[in-house]
Amino acid sequence: MFELRKLPYETNAFGDFLTPTTFEYHYGKHHQTYVTNLNNLIKGGEFENAELYDIIKKSSGGLFNNAAQVYNHDFYWDCITPNKTEVSADLSATINETFGSFDGFKEKFIQAATTLFGAGWCWLVYDLQTKKLEIVQTSNAATPITDDKIPLLVVDVWEHAYYIDHKNARPAYLEKFFSHIHWAFVSSAYKWAKENGVESIKFYINGLHKK
Repeated sequence: MFELRKLPYETNAFGDFLTPTTFEYHYGKHHQTYVTNLNNLIKGGEFENAELYDIIKKSSGGLFNNAAQVYNHDFYWDCITPNKTEVSADLSATINETFGSFDGFKEKFIQAATTLFGAGWCWLVYDLQTKKLEIVQTSNAATPITDDKIPLLVVDVWEHAYYIDHKNARPAYLEKFFSHIHWAFVSSAYKWAKENGVESIKFYINGLHKK
């Protein structure tokens, strides 16, 4: 059985970016519901004892949607922090090389997250084929790991992620999100991606969901 992961911070630590009420609904209800649904869907089936990574890679339909949303939310919570952290020199250099500058990356990332139609996610990933960084939009529960692209950073742009605090002002939410990115975590994810490829995804998932 899978369990709702613990958050690495207090829910009242983010000021006007995310309030405890948002965490109560987004984490305590939405994320919990995906975990509950996943456990119900795997009970007695071929994935009952499978690792979350394998369920995401091999399932479809409602089972995939709930499994992927468990992971997507897990990763999102680690991508934000109430305290400022620094981007590594390695990742900073790669961002500058890929997007022209750090400000250029911010502009492209926020634009991609703003223009994603409907519900979904905006990611910074490491593409194993090209060995380059890429900004990727996914709709609904879709996740880059199905394409063996390694997530480094994600922002949730489902309305339930920001509507309580920011109403329909997605750009305002995204601007505040950018000031709360956990760059130390993102930098570590980049290092792991280059060193271990898809194994870094499995290691991350299994660290939260031990079987």
